[in-house]
Amino acid sequence: MTEDDLFDYLSPLWAMAMWGNKHYQIDNIIEANGMEALRKHFSDLIYGPTPIEKRWDNFRTRLKGVGPAIMSELLCKTYPDEFLLWNKKTYNGFSALEIPDLPRYEARLSGKTYVHLSETGKRLVEEARKRKIAEVSNLLELNSFIWQELQNIPDDCRSLPNLQEELAGTTPKESVFIHNDIRDKVAEIGRCLGFRAEVEKKVADGAIVDAIWEVTIGNMGRVIYVFEVQTSGSIDSLILNLMKAKNNKAVQGIVAVTDQRQIEKIKRETAVLPIKEEIKFWGYTEVLKVHESLQFVNESINRLGLVPLGL
Repeated sequence: MTEDDLFDYLSPLWAMAMWGNKHYQIDNIIEANGMEALRKHFSDLIYGPTPIEKRWDNFRTRLKGVGPAIMSELLCKTYPDEFLLWNKKTYNGFSALEIPDLPRYEARLSGKTYVHLSETGKRLVEEARKRKIAEVSNLLELNSFIWQELQNIPDDCRSLPNLQEELAGTTPKESVFIHNDIRDKVAEIGRCLGFRAEVEKKVADGAIVDAIWEVTIGNMGRVIYVFEVQTSGSIDSLILNLMKAKNNKAVQGIVAVTDQRQIEKIKRETAVLPIKEEIKFWGYTEVLKVHESLQFVNESINRLGLVPLGL
């Protein structure tokens, strides 16, 4: 698979609909991971011999910028009888059908959860067959049916999760998934806003941060905003990384991205430090809501066809 092949593979996906310039987003995925890693892990995800639960978790751990929406769509379109396409619209449909214990955000979509959701989807397909609903004969057709028929459901008919609890990792693996998903979405928000955004970027000696937004302003040079995502582990490490990042004179803003409980703890820890007035805070749920809103806006604008699809 070449870089052009990867573009042809990913660009038609529904999960890419938010990007008018799909080359831009796919180029960022290539830059963040390298083609060798992308070839290896896409091949293993789609065709590997180990159980899908293990392949899913390994893919999510190793690659940056490729989340469950892309992963599940590729699996569903390759194996429409076996694997479910999972995204916000599928969540809406399953919620309308009152299926319990749904992950509101894909940050919590582990391999085990994905297998459970796929099995649930298979039962829905089987039920459709029993009821002679001809347009639902596999999981890909189930997804199309959900998109068409099960989106305009009032919120009071859905079982809404406690978002703060859902985004609290209960195992080290879950914490890694949540961390990586939030990190990638922070970068994607930056790109939507016109910044050059990167993940796991060195900005100063000893400071590799989770995400940056960068822009060049006329003759003023570079302006960088730094983001550190905290799901578990040492808060001291986060604070030290942000302090080191400030040694780069281009860094104009430092942001800790975490949950409300840890925000309060970080505020206490930094109360006597020089960066106490400089550090900003961004909650998980706010990041995900902003990302969802920008996704809706971009998809709506892209449907106008103002930007040629080949760009």
